[in-house]
Amino acid sequence: MLRCHQLLDIMSIKTRIEKDSLGKREVPEDAYYGIQTLRATENFPVSGIMARPEFINAYAMVKKAAALANKDVGWLEPHLCKAIVSACDEILAGKLHDQFVVDDFQAGAGTSFNMNFNEVIANRALELIGKRKGEYSTIHPNDHVNMAQSTNDTYPTAMRLCILIIAQDLMDKLDSLRRAFVKKGMEFERILKSGRTHLMDALPVTLGQEFMAYSVAIKKSRDQLKAELKLLEEVPLGATAVGTGANAHPDYHTQVVKHLRKITGLNLLEAEDPREALQSRLDFAMVSGGLKALALELIRISNDLRLMNSGPITGWSEIHLPATQPGSSIMPGKVNPVMAECMNMIGFQIVGNDISVSMAVQAGQMELNVMNPVMIHNILESMVLLNNYIPVFIEKCISGIEADEDKCKSYLEKNPSIATFLDPHIGYMKSAEIAKEALKRNTSVRDLVIEKGILTPKQIEQIFDYEFLIGNKKSDKK
Repeated sequence: MLRCHQLLDIMSIKTRIEKDSLGKREVPEDAYYGIQTLRATENFPVSGIMARPEFINAYAMVKKAAALANKDVGWLEPHLCKAIVSACDEILAGKLHDQFVVDDFQAGAGTSFNMNFNEVIANRALELIGKRKGEYSTIHPNDHVNMAQSTNDTYPTAMRLCILIIAQDLMDKLDSLRRAFVKKGMEFERILKSGRTHLMDALPVTLGQEFMAYSVAIKKSRDQLKAELKLLEEVPLGATAVGTGANAHPDYHTQVVKHLRKITGLNLLEAEDPREALQSRLDFAMVSGGLKALALELIRISNDLRLMNSGPITGWSEIHLPATQPGSSIMPGKVNPVMAECMNMIGFQIVGNDISVSMAVQAGQMELNVMNPVMIHNILESMVLLNNYIPVFIEKCISGIEADEDKCKSYLEKNPSIATFLDPHIGYMKSAEIAKEALKRNTSVRDLVIEKGILTPKQIEQIFDYEFLIGNKKSDKK
């Protein structure tokens, strides 16, 4: 039940009357959005999550390019174009973002958000030419701001722009992560340790080799994602509702992509087939899949770091991750691998986001896929999570990793799997016997072979030569 002062507050709000095809409604007088946005906020009180600033800016670029193109072809009067462009520029400068109030989970195709944008631009443009908000006979959300456009071509175009712009930072940050692993690989290049397969002791590797392998995995993931992002450079702007360019000037599609290319600085192309560009979301599926593949590598690497850091007494403790915060509310002195744990959780979220995108991609029907809002919500979330966290992960985890060389050496000396190197000299079966006995007696393979007189100390030194163990020198049976 509303209190008296709440009723007074509601009654004191000044409103203006707006009309759409469904009727009339009162809209807050100070709001730059209009009646269709108001209906959307009532229809979709879902998550409380609104469009990200990056997507708002991408949409402003689309509307700006459209206004300029419509002026070029003679459809939009220059003074109206100037007002619309100025409103778009204000949005690009960070103003009016609080007026985009439609929930990310909304009507199909993004129509609610497109109308939210059209209304905000129209009302701000009206103010810029000395008119009052809602005087749509001069600048109308549909007739002027949305001229020669549809949600169906503007929304997926803005999706592409936003992803491509954010991806520029992501590519740089992934390269920084790659370099951080390379630096550690070089630092640890002489630290010999037990490899592990099936989580069991295996042949030796160096800690540096493991970290160099991580750097290559990041590079490959980055390169693959970069190739997939190229697919988004084809934009459907100008296709309007079903890909035929209905209600647009014949030259509009060429002009609008030209302006958009200049505004964004991106290498944008007209869609090869506007129909396909509205029907299919293959390009978004590929990009989302590339983010998922990257996430899987980050999860795997983080798992390795947590395993190698485990301990300090009952785990492996071959490396030490930086201590960034106390690890337990009950166990004094405990420190956990929290930075790697957070990267794991980010990875899990990205994998889940890709499932949502995949379901949305296959849900297209006939001339349109209407599931755009959930696609961009999830792809942007994945990219923003990575952009926000990778620099922190580098600084507070990777760069501060220290190796416990003595622990690595002690494990390797008692690793029975190094009996594998005896195979060319004494045969597989004899080597297996040596490995089992060494494990049973808790001694090293090297010492056991010398004790039994199977090979001389000189032969053992040649067999267990450092360069040979790490794969830099061929076997010599002599």
